[in-house]
Amino acid sequence: MKRILAKAKAKQDGGVTVEHALEKYVDRPTIAWNLLESSQVVERLKLNDIRSPKPPGHTRFVCISDTHNRTDRMEHAIPDGDILIHAGDFTSCGTRDQVIHFNRFLGTLNHPHKVVIAGNHDISFDLKSYDSLWSNFTRIREEPEETRKQLTNCIYLEDEEITVRGFRIYGSPWSPEFCNWAFMKPRGQPMQETWNKIPDGIDILVTHGPPLGHGDLAVSRLRAGCLNLLHTIQSRVKPKYHIFGHIHEGYGITTDGVTTFVNASSVTIQYQPSHPPIVFDLPNKESLDQS
Repeated sequence: MKRILAKAKAKQDGGVTVEHALEKYVDRPTIAWNLLESSQVVERLKLNDIRSPKPPGHTRFVCISDTHNRTDRMEHAIPDGDILIHAGDFTSCGTRDQVIHFNRFLGTLNHPHKVVIAGNHDISFDLKSYDSLWSNFTRIREEPEETRKQLTNCIYLEDEEITVRGFRIYGSPWSPEFCNWAFMKPRGQPMQETWNKIPDGIDILVTHGPPLGHGDLAVSRLRAGCLNLLHTIQSRVKPKYHIFGHIHEGYGITTDGVTTFVNASSVTIQYQPSHPPIVFDLPNKESLDQS
């Protein structure tokens, strides 16, 4: 990690700044990243073995995302842990039956704490946009408030924070505008206003969409990540971990030397649920307080 931090400092001394990219290219993420890349650190990290034992005195996080109503076909079993995190798109189009199916799946898992956010496919959770979206995906209009009530086997976060085992976790379902889906806003000021809600001092940030430059390279070779989110993370929030999904082909772990970025998409670009869950361990907050 010291080597990565030194590399980050060296890169920051030259090249285009994130602030400059925000002024000129906030709505053109691929161009923005092409200019920023030389001044950014993106180190790919090896995935932890999901079968490895948890070290004593640690909290184990198990991360999945983008299961898209395919939890009964996942190629890898969900390993035990202390906190399960799902970063959105647990349904394919947010119907009541799909939410019930996902909730039953959560009920089969032994994790004491399960934290879930919505994604762009979970349209019934976007109450403000549901009436303009539902007819694109289903023949029958459901009551979104009633559909949301079916999700009972987890802690659902929507632009809010919870503390679990001493860890501050903030969850948000938003991502930059792309076609006509749920929880989307234009790049630039609308997205920045959303990320401004993230409190300082968060340990684990969970969003559906990725930041620019980390786990966001689409099969088209275009960048889909949010520059406003990258700026918020690097300049202010600086969480230990940022968990997300959305871009299935971006699955994996990277770091900039400060934050570890986890694209936990469970399905591939072909919607095959073949990506293993991603696990990591952090020292218990209690042991840190006593040290």
